Amino acid sequence: MSLSPEQIRQVAKLARLELNPSLTDAYAGQISNILELVGQLSAAKTEGVGPMAHPLDMTQRLRPDEVSQPDQREAFQAIAPAVQDGLYLVPKVIE
Repeated sequence: MSLSPEQIRQVAKLARLELNPSLTDAYAGQISNILELVGQLSAAKTEGVGPMAHPLDMTQRLRPDEVSQPDQREAFQAIAPAVQDGLYLVPKVIE
């Protein structure tokens, strides 16, 4: 798919982007190349390929879910500026 410089100007206007007029032709070529690559990727045969989180068949080694440090909640809340019912009180920042 090839985009014309006029189409590039339209897209820039819709996206509210300032476009340097001397670079419009270069942008048209670059974006056309990107769209061509997307077209090639869309043509790839993906039947029977399931979704995956990682391309390698590996599993994550997990550490045991054990307590590794003592509870220091009381010590930390003792030095906090404001605490109520075990929760830190902070100033409201969003109206």
